[in-house]
Amino acid sequence: MRSLFPSIEPYDSGMLQVDEIHKIYWEQCGNPQGVPVVFLHGGPGYGSSPTSRRFFDPSHYRIIVFDQRGAGRSLPLGEMKNNTTLLLIEDMEKLRTLLGIEKWILFGGSWGSTLALAYAEHHPNKCLGLILRGIFLCRPQEINWFFNGMRNIFPEIWERFSSYIPQSERANLLKAYNKRVFDPNHEIYLPACKEYFRYELSQSMLNPTPEQIEEICKDEVAAIGLARAEVHYFSHNIFLEENQLLRDIHKIRHLPCIIIHGRYDIVCPIISAFDLVHEWPEADFNIVQLGGHSAFDPGILDALIKSTEKARNWK
Repeated sequence: MRSLFPSIEPYDSGMLQVDEIHKIYWEQCGNPQGVPVVFLHGGPGYGSSPTSRRFFDPSHYRIIVFDQRGAGRSLPLGEMKNNTTLLLIEDMEKLRTLLGIEKWILFGGSWGSTLALAYAEHHPNKCLGLILRGIFLCRPQEINWFFNGMRNIFPEIWERFSSYIPQSERANLLKAYNKRVFDPNHEIYLPACKEYFRYELSQSMLNPTPEQIEEICKDEVAAIGLARAEVHYFSHNIFLEENQLLRDIHKIRHLPCIIIHGRYDIVCPIISAFDLVHEWPEADFNIVQLGGHSAFDPGILDALIKSTEKARNWK
């Protein structure tokens, strides 16, 4: 089983002012003359971490990591004004231009796979290929599954998530959490963001321990970024036309693509990956039989590292 590459520090980083409100954090690691690869974090709103750099051989790749609007080290944290999928795509183009990159590999999981597909369909001539994990197409049925369907697998976790909301509002948990995570009162929005964050994390790993969940849930920055961005994007169908990502796959079918999905991914069920591959049969589809949603489930991580090694020859 492959594991992460050793820890590495950036050789370059900065804040890019992308409009009058938002500054996005970015960094570069690895080989400055290497093959460019950009890490697209999940959520939306989860942000990146030092671990994000470690899926790639630093002797071969020029590794670009950035935090999307409102997430991680980007400022302001949790700000959803001027925050849409098309604006995130524009930010990527501004960053690519700033760094003088002609083409790059897109590496993204969960929402990162969503953004990778959306970016590639808008700018196919700027892509060397895609490595995608935990496919999320943000269709209405996927959003409904997230808020209601997962109770069939994790009823005790869903019960805690739904019970946080008064009975009178539980018919629409997305609307109820949206109301609370954007409340101006710190004593209202922060606990709601933490509860939302816990709900997703508790179902992401194949076999988490309570201690793992508790440790991750201490990250208030990730909780605020993820909860606010997800309810914002999900409430607006990620600001794209219905089924747009599948509809426009023909624009990128000439690009190499590796898709990795855990058989037991509860957050993003494997049917989404199956539907994507149906439209993109040329893609290299890898089902990890003992994998969930997390990139750090051993089988998923092994497949991801093998994929970045396989992509070394993409030009």
